[in-house]
Amino acid sequence: MNAYEQKQAARKARYEERAEQASAESASTYNRARDMAQAIPFGQPILVGHHSETRDRNYRDRIHTTYGKAFALQDKAKHYEQKAASVGTGGISSDDPDAIEKLRAELANVEQAQERMKAANKAIRTHKTEETRIAALVAQGLTEAQAAELLKPDFAGRVGFPSYALSNNNANARRIAGRIAELEKRRQRVDVEQEAEGYTYREDTEENRVMFVFPGKPDEATRALLKRHAFKWSPSRGAWVRQLNNAGIWAGQEVKKALNALTKVGDV
Repeated sequence: MNAYEQKQAARKARYEERAEQASAESASTYNRARDMAQAIPFGQPILVGHHSETRDRNYRDRIHTTYGKAFALQDKAKHYEQKAASVGTGGISSDDPDAIEKLRAELANVEQAQERMKAANKAIRTHKTEETRIAALVAQGLTEAQAAELLKPDFAGRVGFPSYALSNNNANARRIAGRIAELEKRRQRVDVEQEAEGYTYREDTEENRVMFVFPGKPDEATRALLKRHAFKWSPSRGAWVRQLNNAGIWAGQEVKKALNALTKVGDV
């Protein structure tokens, strides 16, 4: 497990822990609300005009509020359960140091699928009877059930893998190859660190992030500028960051220009 995968595992564990905590708090809060409600005799109405009316209404409101908190905590638990389940399901991240190797393996699978589909369609065109077609497809590694399914005509009477399946798969192969080329270019980048008045600008290749580091909390205008260019505060890095790619570098340059201009205005 590389460093990125360890971070992902730790992130998943944090979400699972938060889900468990929220679920436990929800159960405890629900039980407290139920115990509060049981203090009121079944069917007991509010005695309008009685000296206890205000106190009774307030007590019932607290019961309602406590139930609401329990349900909100249950929603919170479900939220974190979903976040935990989604960790690692977004495909191969550019932050993963093994991304290129994983993408190459994925590309190989996609290319193999393309060749299998082309070979299957060729076998179907070559053989004229269903029996010989099935035999040819089974020889390529399909089961008889898969071969029979592939020979079922579609709405237009066509059999085999449709042309759009090959086109989509080929487009996916080009997309993956493009990502590999982009990541290989990124590997050639070197770290950049530039000190300026009031901030430090970094291009960190290991973290795969463009960063702005300030000596303290930047003012509201600076924070708005960073957010406008999609930079987010990263407590773990102590910096405002976004992904290190062409768009991120361009955004970093724009923020630098704006910050330097503000500094010059302040010096006038």
